[in-house]
Amino acid sequence: MKPPRSQRLQAIIARLHEGGYRVTPQREAILAAMADSPDHPTAEVVHRRLLPYIPDLSLATVYKTLTALKACGEVLELQFSNQDNRYDAARPKPHPHLICQGCGTVTDSDLPGVEAMALALAEATGYAITSHRLDFFGLCPACRARGAAD
Repeated sequence: MKPPRSQRLQAIIARLHEGGYRVTPQREAILAAMADSPDHPTAEVVHRRLLPYIPDLSLATVYKTLTALKACGEVLELQFSNQDNRYDAARPKPHPHLICQGCGTVTDSDLPGVEAMALALAEATGYAITSHRLDFFGLCPACRARGAAD
């Protein structure tokens, strides 16, 4: 018996169907792993998490699924120049992130006023802003504690 689908997973599946994408059992497993993930995994992390349950899952399938999610606007891709891209399907709209420079953890942040700032910037410049990204870099509490213990 399958576990019940979360609301977020149901929304992603519906959007993929609307976009003409098939939702195979492998793809659904990838979507489920992404839908409620709080840790912004890389494609490789999603692949490793699912291999014990789907031994024949290819990394290419994970990447193709992420590409479909991006095309449907159901995943936010966080690109980094010095590490693998991370993916946020739980909250696919632009929002601030805290990024630990010690362990690489990416944490969501609700910062009031970000959307208002984007609207004000668009109005002031005449730009039609389609997306934005606001990242804060530092050390998470766990890395700070480890540094204090050294």
